[in-house]
Formats: sequence, structure tokens, C-alpha cells
Amino acid sequence: MYDYWLGGKDNHVVDRAAAAEVERAAPSVPAAARANRAFMHRVVAWAARAGIGQFVDVGTGMPTEPHAYQIAREYRSDAVVVGVDNDPVVLAHDRAFLGGMPIVAGDVRCPDEVIAGLDGLIDWDRPVAVLLLAVLHFVTDAQDPAAIVRAFTGRMVPGSVVAMSHVCSTGADPAAVAAVERVYREQATAPGVARSEEEITGLFGRRLEVVEPGVVPVQCWPCRAERTLTAIPVLGGVGRVPELVAERSGSARMGGGRG
Repeated sequence: MYDYWLGGKDNHVVDRAAAAEVERAAPSVPAAARANRAFMHRVVAWAARAGIGQFVDVGTGMPTEPHAYQIAREYRSDAVVVGVDNDPVVLAHDRAFLGGMPIVAGDVRCPDEVIAGLDGLIDWDRPVAVLLLAVLHFVTDAQDPAAIVRAFTGRMVPGSVVAMSHVCSTGADPAAVAAVERVYREQATAPGVARSEEEITGLFGRRLEVVEPGVVPVQCWPCRAERTLTAIPVLGGVGRVPELVAERSGSARMGGGRG
């Protein structure tokens, strides 16, 4: 569905039928998908300008242009961008059309396996940007999305960042949220879970400092802008690993204790 809403060509009749059902419940969803994609563009550009040269795009999706790989390379010709996805069709398309970008098979719900698959591709001793964009709302509470974020931040050095976007229930139309969740539950490969603004902010945890303007509607980042009300808002933000937290986490790992 996401590729269809972005105007991509790598979607099928079943995707378009499900997308139409979602749009009947929440006509603003296609615009939200495009706003989320634009948020990714701005985040990658921001991180590259800040000196980050490594990116992990978890749930990278179809190679709809411009891709994170292309954006990063615009700002840093030496940027390393690794895509991660659990869909064999996505993996095949990305490997065919994004020849310079390493693609790793992995599921965000198994972060330790994803991290292991990045060995030799990502240097965890240097700053890295982990992109968790529009993926954690496909992780149920029982699968513990906060633990997924902690698994990544436990490997990250100072100056690294986690970018996140997530469908939000705060201020949303409850009927629209319920209808969209039903479509994803019945027709998608993973159920969709809308979370409150407080819950989404909490996913950044204690190891990350959320940079300004905070966790906001994706169209308002990085410049604080007037919030636009939509039936189902998407919030986004970026958390940075600060010096003290990163050092404490590293000491805990060496000592075998908890961070």
C-alpha cells in the first residue's frame, strides 16, 4: 500500500484494493504517507549535514525514488546506507534497482538478528543514523517496540541518532483509526497499532535525547510549524545518543551489567 500511495510502480491489485479501503475510512492517509516520505528526506539530509556518514534504513520498502540511499549520497558521496527488510519481493527489487546499496534480510521485531546482519557493513564505533520510519506501528505491545529501540541504541556511539515516525491516536478520529487497524489486521502482513503521543515519545527511552522541535507531526519537522489536524496523524522525531549515556552504556556492556 505504501508504495502505491507514494506513486510507485511496485504494487499489485491486492495492494490497491486494500489501499482504497483504508482511504474510505481515512482519506488523509495517502497525504500522510507522502508527508512521512518527505520527513525521511529531511532527516537523512539533516543527519548527513551533521556529519553522519552511516545510515541503516529498517523496513526500507520498495525503491521508490528518491530513496534514502540517494538522498544521503547527495550530501555525502562516501555515505554508507544499508537497507533492511523482511519481504523477499522488496529485497529482490531493492537489489535490482539500488545496486550500490547493501540490502540485508531482517525483521525489525528481531533487532539482535538485524544488528548481527549488519556486521561488516556498519562500523558501530562511528556515528550511525538508524531510521525506524513507519515501522514501529507494525510492532505490537507484546513485541515490545521500546526494547527494539534499546537494542539499537545499546550499540550506538555518541553523535548517533535514531529517527522515528509512528501513526498517532492522540487527536485522531477513533472510528478512522479502528477502521484502518481492521484493514491492516485482515489484509496486511502485519497489524497496525496507533499509539498515543505520550507512548510514541516514550519509545525514545532514556538513552536518547530528542532534538528540537521534539516529537511533532512529520510535516512540522525540523521547523516547528502550525499543526495540521488530520484523521490519523503521523508523529516523528529524532533522538541523539549523548556523550554521557553512550559512555555509561559502553561501560555497562564491558562489565556485563545493565545499562
